[in-house]
Amino acid sequence: MTRIHDLSNDEKPKERLIQKGAHVLSNTELLAILINTGRRGRSSLDIASEMLSQYTSLNQLKTLSMIELQTIKGIGQNKAVTLLAAFELASRIHFDRQVLLSEPIKSPEQIANYMFHELKGIQQEHFVILILNTKHHIIHKETLFIGTLNSAIIHPREVFKVALKWSAHAIIVVHNHPSGDP
Repeated sequence: MTRIHDLSNDEKPKERLIQKGAHVLSNTELLAILINTGRRGRSSLDIASEMLSQYTSLNQLKTLSMIELQTIKGIGQNKAVTLLAAFELASRIHFDRQVLLSEPIKSPEQIANYMFHELKGIQQEHFVILILNTKHHIIHKETLFIGTLNSAIIHPREVFKVALKWSAHAIIVVHNHPSGDP
């Protein structure tokens, strides 16, 4: 058990972030900051370390539901909410960065690569619309429907409503297969 109180300031995650910046912290330390407090006998560092040993990647953690996060000892509803919000912000930042840096859409493979990380590991079908401008850059992305394990039913009216709202030059619709089949 690591008691954060017993660590020197050079070893405490929050103090290290303040002094040296977030980029020098490990994934465990960053998670510990989000977790914020531990519980009796276990620090936030211990909980974060256990999470990363149980789920080998941050992408695996990102796919956990609130209920699944709460099965981890030391993660209650409030901490699960904080983690889910952080994961969602990271996804949105990734999306925004991709859009800003993207080349015009020229192939289905480009879209598949683009959407793979967002939809990977999700246990329900998601139906997503991508709105393109006249230069075929993505200007908006929206999940229109979250379905079941093997279906996502959407009315064309919903697709056209979003396309018209954003004055789309072109649209691309995407959905995943939770089974992993292409």
